[in-house]
Amino acid sequence: MRIKLHPDNPQPRNLEAIVKVLENDGVIIYPTDTIYGLGCDIHSAKAIEKICLIKGIQPSRAQFSFICNDLSHLSKYTRSIGTPLYRTLKATLPGPFTYILPASREVPKILKSKRNTIGLRVPDNKIAIAIVEALGRPILSTSLPPAEGIEYTDPEEIHEHFHKVVDLVVDGGPGGLTPSTVIDYTGNEPLILRQGAGVFENYQ
Repeated sequence: MRIKLHPDNPQPRNLEAIVKVLENDGVIIYPTDTIYGLGCDIHSAKAIEKICLIKGIQPSRAQFSFICNDLSHLSKYTRSIGTPLYRTLKATLPGPFTYILPASREVPKILKSKRNTIGLRVPDNKIAIAIVEALGRPILSTSLPPAEGIEYTDPEEIHEHFHKVVDLVVDGGPGGLTPSTVIDYTGNEPLILRQGAGVFENYQ
C-alpha cells in the first residue's frame, strides 16, 4: 500500500490511516529531511523484529534511532540534557543530525545498545513530524537495505521494490541520497561518527 501526503500540509485522514498501520504492528517506509527510512512504533516488538528481518540483522546488533517531534519530546528519551548540549540541540534541530545520547528508562530495552545509548532525531520534515505527533510517540528510524541499481529517491520505485515486505510506503515526494550526520555526544566532546547531510558545529 502507498499513501501520498502533501509535504507541507499532510492530510489528517491519511495520517490517521498511517497511525492505524503503526498501531497494528506495521512497518512503514517514510520520508525524512535526508533519505527515506524504515520505521515502526518503538513499542512494537513484532514490527522491530520484522525490520531486522528486512535488513538481515540481529536485534541485539541493530542500530536504531528515534524520530521525535521537538526538543521537549526528544528529552524524554535521554537521561539528561545539560545547558551546553541543549544549546547545540537547539541550534541544530530540526535538522539532518542524529545524536547518540544516554538512553532513559523510556527507551524499550530491545532498542538500547550495549552502551545503553540511543540515537535521537528531530528531522526538518513536516511529514515525519506529523506522523509522530499523530501517533503520540516516536517512530523508529533506520535506513533501507541496499539494493544494486536502486537509489531509493523515488517513492514509486521504493514501493515497487518493498511493497511485499512492508505494510505501507508513505509517499512524500522525492527523497535525498545523503543520510544524516551522526554525532556521539556521550563523552566529554562530541564525536562525529558519520558525516552526512548536516555540517555540524559545536555550540557549547
